[in-house]
Amino acid sequence: MRELPECVDGLPNICGAEEKVSLATRMTRQIHPSASAADFGRIKSAFAIALHMHQPLIPAGGGNLSTAPVISNLKHMMDNQHTGDNHNAPVFHWCYKRIGEFVPALVQEGKQPRVMLDYSGCLFHGLRQMGSHDVFDALECVTCDPAYRHCVEWLGTSWGHAVAPSTPVQDFHLHVKAWQHHFAAIFGLDSLSRVRGFSPPEMALPNHPDVAYEFVKTLKECGYWWLLVQEHSVEQVEDGNGLQHRHIPHHLIARNSRGESTSIIAIIKTQGSDTKLVAQMQPYYEAKGLTRVSLAGRQIHPLATQIGDGENGGVMMNDFPGKFFEVVREASGSDTPPMNVSEYLEYLAGLGVTEADLPSIQPIHQRRIWERFHPGDGPERLLRVIEELKREDPRFHMEGGSWTNNVSWVRGYENVLRPMEEVSALFAERALGKVPTCEYRYRNALYHLLLTQISCYRYWGQGVWTEYAQELCRRASDILVSDF
Repeated sequence: MRELPECVDGLPNICGAEEKVSLATRMTRQIHPSASAADFGRIKSAFAIALHMHQPLIPAGGGNLSTAPVISNLKHMMDNQHTGDNHNAPVFHWCYKRIGEFVPALVQEGKQPRVMLDYSGCLFHGLRQMGSHDVFDALECVTCDPAYRHCVEWLGTSWGHAVAPSTPVQDFHLHVKAWQHHFAAIFGLDSLSRVRGFSPPEMALPNHPDVAYEFVKTLKECGYWWLLVQEHSVEQVEDGNGLQHRHIPHHLIARNSRGESTSIIAIIKTQGSDTKLVAQMQPYYEAKGLTRVSLAGRQIHPLATQIGDGENGGVMMNDFPGKFFEVVREASGSDTPPMNVSEYLEYLAGLGVTEADLPSIQPIHQRRIWERFHPGDGPERLLRVIEELKREDPRFHMEGGSWTNNVSWVRGYENVLRPMEEVSALFAERALGKVPTCEYRYRNALYHLLLTQISCYRYWGQGVWTEYAQELCRRASDILVSDF
């Protein structure tokens, strides 16, 4: 039984029942009360993998861009398999559902599979829209069935795969809430209450102090316990250097220009070629070389963690299934077992480890700011300090950190960012806090606003993808002008 409908008036259910959704996210209970088969007393190390899944929604359901229906990019690939790499579309479809097949098979063998899943709201809606109900049936089994749900940990994310450093902060909050709303409508409020970790799209962590603060504040307000971060997107608070202990949880601190601060537990995804590492189950072999470490006077086992695309690349499409089965069979019951992050953190909490016991980190480049700026001096002074640092060092930036250092979601995309920001301002002026979220016109405007901020439109360079973004901005603007 689902408490919320998945679609309302042809749109994904992304708003309108905020109180119910918020209540589910505030539930505090153990996710793994007795389901873990790990013998924590003898474990020397553990490993975790996460699969990131996403397909954008695009205005490509017809020949005329200005009138084309919005469809999943996967649907577009399915309908045009003769073009480029679109022949991979059927394999992608299988990748989205196969964990729902793998986990039950391994459990029935008596093994202890573990995997974390990160699916964008765009992907969910696109799959349902194109009739891929088999994907949802398979995922529902491992999400809701008590026999399997302890094996699969869902990670929250932003609904439209928006990158946090360059998305207006109030809109990123809407993305996070929309994903929770949509997930609850698909799998139920009880399933949502077990989503404790957050996976930022493109592993993008804001490093501008005010944006980073709002980002972490949003996650805490939405009930998240921990955040996955890329190793090279953070630094040690005390000296600004890289991390010394990558395989234990950290305490991510976010301070803003007004002197406010907040924090969240950070799990470190180490550097490397993400998809290949996950496809080859590299975290298992990395973890086998680790042993127990001391933390706050307690001996704990470290956790090697990786996330990668769950469908992209030949190794993920072809090599991952066999390797996943091989490693889970070998590692189950060993002194280096698979383990999901919340399961690991619950164990540490049971030992008495608190957030304050963890090494403190902050977003990259902030040490240089705090050497010249005192939190509380205000945004104008912060802006001057940032500009000074940029003049002194061209490598210094406030674009945030992500999977890669060679892709910018800002530079060269002014023709997308400008209309996107205009739509954001229009939404804030006419809809946000002024129209009930259960109304169709609000949901329709929100849906189109979130579409404009999909990261794919600022990844592939100028061309058809930026044209998609501009068209969606036009549609969103027209809705906000005509309906409000």
